[in-house]
Amino acid sequence: MACRMMSLGSLSLGTTKSSKPMVNLSFSIPYFTHWGQSLLVCGSAPGLGSGIVKKGLLLKPSQEDDQLIWSGSVSVPPGFSCDYCYYVVDDLKNVLRSEFGMKRKLLVPETFTGGESVQLRDLWQSGDQALPFRSAFKDVIFRNTGDVEIERPLGVFQNKSDQDDSVVAQFKICCPDVGEETSVYVLGTPGKLGKWKVENGLRLNYVGDSTWEADCLIPKADFPIKYPFFAYRLICCKCFILCFSYTFCVPGYCKVLKDGNIGFESGGNRELSLHSASSKQEYIVMSDGLFRAMPWRGAGVAVPMFSVRSEDDVGVGEFLDLKLLVDWSVDSGLHLVQLLPVNDTSVHKMWWDSYPYSSLSVFALHPLYLRVQALSESLPEGIKEEIQKAKKQLDKKDVDYEATMETKLSIAKKIFDLEKDQTLNSSSFQKFFSENEGWLKPYAAFCFLRDFFETSDHSQWGTFSDYTEDKLEKLISKDSLHYNTICFHYYIQYHLHVQLSEASEYARKRGVVLKGDLPIGVDRNSVDTWVNRNLFRMNTSTGAPPDYFDKNGQNWGFPTYNWEEMSKDNYAWWRARLTQMGNYFTAYRIDHILGFFRIWELPAHAMTGLVGKFRPSIPLSQEELEKEGIWDFDRLSKPYVQRKFLEEKFGDFWPFIASNFLNETQKDLYEFKEDCNTEKKIAAKLKSLAEKSLLLENEDKVRRDVFDILRNVVLIKDPEDSRKFYPRFNIEDTSSFQDLDDHSKNVLKRLYYDYYFQRQEDLWRKNALKTLPALLNSSNMLACGEDLGLIPSCVHPVMQELALVGLRIQRMPSESDVEFGIPSNYDYMTVCAPSCHDCSTLRAWWEEDEERRQRYFKEVIGVDEIPPSQCVPEITHFILRQHVEAPSMWAIFPLQDMLALKQEYTTRPATEETINDPTNPKHYWRYRVHVTLDSLLKDTDLKSTIKNLVSSSGRSVPGEDTNNKKQGGVIANGSTKSNS
Repeated sequence: MACRMMSLGSLSLGTTKSSKPMVNLSFSIPYFTHWGQSLLVCGSAPGLGSGIVKKGLLLKPSQEDDQLIWSGSVSVPPGFSCDYCYYVVDDLKNVLRSEFGMKRKLLVPETFTGGESVQLRDLWQSGDQALPFRSAFKDVIFRNTGDVEIERPLGVFQNKSDQDDSVVAQFKICCPDVGEETSVYVLGTPGKLGKWKVENGLRLNYVGDSTWEADCLIPKADFPIKYPFFAYRLICCKCFILCFSYTFCVPGYCKVLKDGNIGFESGGNRELSLHSASSKQEYIVMSDGLFRAMPWRGAGVAVPMFSVRSEDDVGVGEFLDLKLLVDWSVDSGLHLVQLLPVNDTSVHKMWWDSYPYSSLSVFALHPLYLRVQALSESLPEGIKEEIQKAKKQLDKKDVDYEATMETKLSIAKKIFDLEKDQTLNSSSFQKFFSENEGWLKPYAAFCFLRDFFETSDHSQWGTFSDYTEDKLEKLISKDSLHYNTICFHYYIQYHLHVQLSEASEYARKRGVVLKGDLPIGVDRNSVDTWVNRNLFRMNTSTGAPPDYFDKNGQNWGFPTYNWEEMSKDNYAWWRARLTQMGNYFTAYRIDHILGFFRIWELPAHAMTGLVGKFRPSIPLSQEELEKEGIWDFDRLSKPYVQRKFLEEKFGDFWPFIASNFLNETQKDLYEFKEDCNTEKKIAAKLKSLAEKSLLLENEDKVRRDVFDILRNVVLIKDPEDSRKFYPRFNIEDTSSFQDLDDHSKNVLKRLYYDYYFQRQEDLWRKNALKTLPALLNSSNMLACGEDLGLIPSCVHPVMQELALVGLRIQRMPSESDVEFGIPSNYDYMTVCAPSCHDCSTLRAWWEEDEERRQRYFKEVIGVDEIPPSQCVPEITHFILRQHVEAPSMWAIFPLQDMLALKQEYTTRPATEETINDPTNPKHYWRYRVHVTLDSLLKDTDLKSTIKNLVSSSGRSVPGEDTNNKKQGGVIANGSTKSNS
C-alpha cells in the first residue's frame, strides 16, 4: 500500500560500503500478540534478512501504558536503502501473519554524516487499511484524488537536526479521498504545529499515492505534544468558530477543503513523545496510517446480466446494456452494480447451462451476453432484418436460453464469415490474443471437441481425453480443416471482451463500481478440468450441508479442489482467475467463502447433499471410537434397514421396494443390492422400472423415500481409509441412531458436536489463511465474501483479519437467538440486503408465511396490527430504509426489491421474480425484469425515491464531492493498537 511507505531521502538501490560513521536506525511498532508469538522486521538488504524472513531482525517487546511496543535497531551507513515489512512469527521464526499492502520503502539520505538517530514509528498495516487502495475506491469512487499534483518527492527532509535541544519530526498520513484544492494539516501545541490554529498549522505536501507528509524542527522541551482536539469551520481567512468537541488527539490532522470547510479527524489519541534523552541528532518518522474519518458508506443494485431488459437486446441482457444500468444507478444515487457470474457455461448446449455457477471455463465470457449488432459497423441489410426479427421473437417474459444462444451464434457466424480477415488481422485483436492465448487456445479447442464428439465429457474423447500441449497445438493449427471453427471461438471471445471492457470503463468514469462473482466451483466437464486435471479431485463432488436453503443439503456436482497440488505454484490458477476478473470488475463476491476454510465433500455417486464430510477435517479414528466403547462399525456405517422402517415409509408398497432394491440378511433386516447401493444407481433403476411401467407410485416420491433409507447411517466410512469415520449430519434424526443403546447415543452425540463445532476450528483457520491471501493479493479488486450457512466460529475472525466484507441477509440472521436480523447492529465490514438471488424476493417472502409476516410486522416494523397480505410500497420503503441506515459499508438491493417501491411495477406475481431455487438442482435460471432499462431511466419518481433514501442515510451518492460529506474516509478503525 503506497501510503505506508517509509522513505528518508532520494531513491537509492542497495547498501553501499562507507567509512563514514554509521546511522542508528530503530524500528518501533505497537502490536498485541498471543503467547509464543513475536514480531520481526525483514528487509531486502543485509542486516534485515535480505528478503529471508528467518534472517530478519527480531524485535523485543516492552509495555508502555496500555500498549505493547515492539522495537529493535540496526546500524546502517548513510545512503542505505531497502524495502521492509513486519511479520508475526513463532519461536522458530515461522511466519504466522504478515502485513497487507505494499512493502515500505526505507531510504537514508546520503547527506547524513553519521551519528544520527532515525526512529521509524510505524503502525501495523492491517487489511482494512488497504481497502481505500482497492480499485473500487481508488479507481472509481475516489478517482478524482489522482488529479492532485505531486508537490515534492517522497521522504525529503526540509529540516536538519543540528541542535541538541531539538528533533526533526516527519509526519506522514494517507488521505485516499482528497481532491483538488484541498490541503492537509497537522496541528498541535508547539508553535511549529500552529498552537491549535489552522492558519499556522504545519501544511503537509502531497508526495503521490494518496500520501501527505512534512517535517519540522521541534524543541525537546515541547514533548510530549498534547492538545485538546476541536472541530473548526473556516468562515473567512482569519476568523474561526470553535465547536467544543472534547476529544483529545495528539497530534491532530485536518483537511481544509476548497470551499473553506475543515474536516478534522475523528477517533482516539495520537501520541508523539521522546523515547530517550539522547544527545544525538534525532529524526522521528511518524507513520500515522489513514486519515481517520467517518466511515464511507454506499449503496448498490444487484441483478443478473441475463435478467436485464433493454430496447436493444436480443432475448437477454447484454454487456452493453450495463451502460444504461450504470446511468440509472447514478441517477438513483447508487455507487455499485452487482452481477452474477458471466463466464461461459455451455457444457450441455441446452437450458441446463442457464446455471451461471457451473463454468465451462473460468476465463471465457458467455456468448449469451454478446450484442450482435455491435460486431460490425456495416452490417448487410439482410442481417439487420434477421436481428430485428429475432428481437421480436425472443422478447419474451423469461429468457429462452436455447433459442437465444442458437440465434446469436448463427447471426455472429454470418458476420464472422464476412469480416473475419479484417478482425483477426487487426492490431486490437492481435493484442487481445497475445494477452489471453494461455486460456483462449484451450478454450477454442475444447469447444470444437465438445461439438465434434457431441459431449463435454472429455473422458469420452479418445486420444484427446488426456490434454497435452502438443495435442493442443495440432488441434488449433492453421493447417487443420477446422481452423475456421477455432477462429470463430477466438472471434466471439474478442468481441465479448471489447463490449464488456467498454461497459466497464464507462462504469469507472461515472463513479460506479462493477462487482463480479467468483464461483466456488467449475463443472467437472470443463476446460479447466481437462487442462489442469491434477488440480481437481474428480472422484468427489462439492456441495453444502443442510442449512436455511435446503434441509437435505446441496450437491453442486463440482469436483473438489486438490489444494495441496494448487499450493505448489502458489495457487497460480486462482491468481490467474482473479487477474482476469480484474480486467472488467473493481469488486467481486467470493461465492461460498466457507469453501476456502473447508468444503462439504460428497462421493461422485451422490445426488443429494446430506451424506458428506468436510475436507479438510480431522475424522474420528477407529481407535478413538473403540476407546469410547463403540465397536460395531458395520452396523453404524451401513444403511440400517429394518422391515418396520420399510412398512412405515412405503406401506403396502414395501414388498416391491424390498424385492427390487434389497436383500434380506437376517430376519426383518436388509441391505441394499450391489446394483442399487448408491443414489445414482437407485435413480437409474427407478427410471428403468418407470420406463417398463413397473413402477406404480410417483417416481420422484419413491426416489426420495429410498434415498432416506440409504442415508439411514450414523457414521460415514472414509473411502480412502477404512479406519476413519465421519458422523453423518443430523445423526439424531436417523432411526439408526434412535435404535442404539443410551451409552452409544451419548458418546456419539458428544463426538458429533466435537467434530462439527470444535476440533476443526484451528485446522480450518490455518487452511483459509493459506488460500485466501493468494486470492486477495492477486488483484486490486475489493473482495466480499458470501458467508451464509453453517458458519464455523473461525470464519468471521479470519474475514476480519483479511478485511473481507461479509454478507448479512435480514431473514438469515447470523445470531442464533433471533428470527430477523437487526440492520442497525450490523458491522461496518458487511454488505446488507433484504434478499439475494438464492432466496425469494422481498415481495414473495412477505406473501409466503402469514404467521411469520405478522411476527415481522410486530417485532421489526413495530406495529401490533394485522399486516397487509402483500408487501405494499410503504412496507418496502421501510425495509429498504432500515438497510440504507445500517452501519454496513454497502447496502445492495436486488433490482426486484427496488422496483417494489412503486405499485405499477408489482403487477407481476411475486413468485415469478425469483432468480434461483436452491432446492432444485435443475432450476431454470431465466428471470427477466419486465420493464426495460430505457423506461426506468425515464421514471424520475422512482429514481428520486431511491436517491432520497440513500442520501438521507448519510451514504455517498455519485456526483457528490465526498470531501463535503460528513463521512469521507473508508475505514473508521484508526486505532494505533493491533491485535493478533
